[in-house]
Amino acid sequence: MIQPVKVLRTVFLTAVVSAACIVSAAAASVGVGTVTADALRLRENASTESTILATAAKGDSVIILADAGNNWYKVDYRSVQGYMSGEYLTVATTADAAIGYGKVSAGGSSLNLRSGAGTSYSIVSSLPDGTIVEIVGIDNGWYKVQYSGKTGYVSSDYMVTVKDSVGSRSTAEAAASSAIGDQIVAYAKQFLGTPYVYGGNGPNSFDCSGFTKYVYSHFGVTLNRTATDQLANGTAVSKSELQPGDLVFFRANTTKPVSHVGIYIGNGQFIHASTNTYSVQIDTLSSGYYSRVYVYGRHIL
Repeated sequence: MIQPVKVLRTVFLTAVVSAACIVSAAAASVGVGTVTADALRLRENASTESTILATAAKGDSVIILADAGNNWYKVDYRSVQGYMSGEYLTVATTADAAIGYGKVSAGGSSLNLRSGAGTSYSIVSSLPDGTIVEIVGIDNGWYKVQYSGKTGYVSSDYMVTVKDSVGSRSTAEAAASSAIGDQIVAYAKQFLGTPYVYGGNGPNSFDCSGFTKYVYSHFGVTLNRTATDQLANGTAVSKSELQPGDLVFFRANTTKPVSHVGIYIGNGQFIHASTNTYSVQIDTLSSGYYSRVYVYGRHIL
C-alpha cells in the first residue's frame, strides 16, 4: 500500500520541481510584478486551463523572469516557477519589494555585494558561496539584498531563490514541498464548519479520514481511506519536525493503531473533521486533549 503513494509523491514533487522548479533567476529577469487581483493563480503553463501551482494574494510580489507572450509572464513566486496572467500584474523593471530569500550560487567562489546595480559600483562586502540573503528589490536584473545589517546589490546570475532562510532538506525539495504544504492548508481551511458525518467523503460532509483524503486528492495525491490505513502513506516525522500539510494521528479508546487523523497547519495547530463539535475545525497539539492522545506524524509530499 505504501508503494503507489510513494510513486505519486515522486511524480507530484517531480512535476512541481521541474515545471515549477526552483529558479536560477538570471539577469534576464524582467523585474518585479505586483498582484492587483484579490487572488492570482500561478499555473504550470501560460493558460487558464493549466495546473494550478499556487495562489498569490493581492499586493504579493513576484519575480518576472520573462514575457511569455499573449499577456502572460513566466514568474517566480515564493521560489516556485510558473506562469501568471499579465492582466492582473503591475510590472516594473526596478522596484523595492519583499520577495523572499536568495542563496549565493557562485560555483564555490564568493559574490560581490555592491553599492549599486552594476559592476561599476563599489564593493560593500563579499558573500561566500551558499550565503542566504533577504531579497528586498530588483533593479534591471540585479537583486537588492540585505545581509548582515548591510544593503546592496548582487547579480541575479549567481543567485537562486529559496523558500526560507534556513532548511535541512535540499533547496529544491524544501521549497517545493513547503509551497505545496501552504496550499494544502489554505485549501483545507475552505471547509471550516463543514459537518462531520461518519463515512462522509466530501465536499458537503466529512469524517476525519474522508477529509484528509479529499483535501489531498485536490492536489493529485491519493491517500488510503481510513485513519489506520493512512499510516501507510508518506514517511514518518517526529512532532518537532511537523510541517504544514503533514498528517497528524491520534489514538483514544480503541484497539486500533490510531482512531483519528488531521492536517497540521503550523504553529502547533491542526485542522480536522472533529467528532467533538461534529464539524471541520482547528485545534491545538500544544496542550489539552489532543496533545495527550497525539501519536504519529506523517510527511506525505
